[in-house]
Amino acid sequence: MAETVRSVMARNTWKENQVLRQILGICSALAVTNLMMNSLVMGLGLMFVTSLSSLTISLLRNLIPHRIRMIVMTLIIASYVILVDIFLKANLPEISKALGPYVGLIITNCIIMGRAEAFAQKNPPLLSMLDGFFAGIGYTLVLLIISFFREFLGFGTLFGYEIPFVSFEPWTIMVMPPAAFFIIGVLIWISSNLFAPKGKKKP
Repeated sequence: MAETVRSVMARNTWKENQVLRQILGICSALAVTNLMMNSLVMGLGLMFVTSLSSLTISLLRNLIPHRIRMIVMTLIIASYVILVDIFLKANLPEISKALGPYVGLIITNCIIMGRAEAFAQKNPPLLSMLDGFFAGIGYTLVLLIISFFREFLGFGTLFGYEIPFVSFEPWTIMVMPPAAFFIIGVLIWISSNLFAPKGKKKP
């Protein structure tokens, strides 16, 4: 039976979140989460690429020879990534510079290829696009949660703005990659306990 939009949304955003439940996209989650704005832009870029690449692959699924499907998928994904990269360099050059090579590396993000291979190849276009879109939302939410703690505790700001009436000594550790490892570990632990089968919750 085909999934409903609601089940696709619930599965991708939280129940089977690509980062917390399937441990995908970890490299970028560690690298760009020092600031919330960087995380938001990275997440929006991945949402754009994932949803449109899933839509395109689903539309062409009956025309793509099975033996070369991975090459074709990579070509489609790369085309959308190039559009995102050009847009950022033209309109948000500072953020593009801050994100560095991680925009281009969206091409190799396992989330996108995973949704294309596992879902878009077997489902109708609209549902495939929504699957990719909500997978991108789930990824973006995780990045924003991580960057919220890192930016707030590391810089005392949110989206680059100082928080009024809040004053404390910034935690230097939060600016460094180990903080992202720690926060992701905590989120994975919480997610695993929330969605583990009854009677099998981890201690």
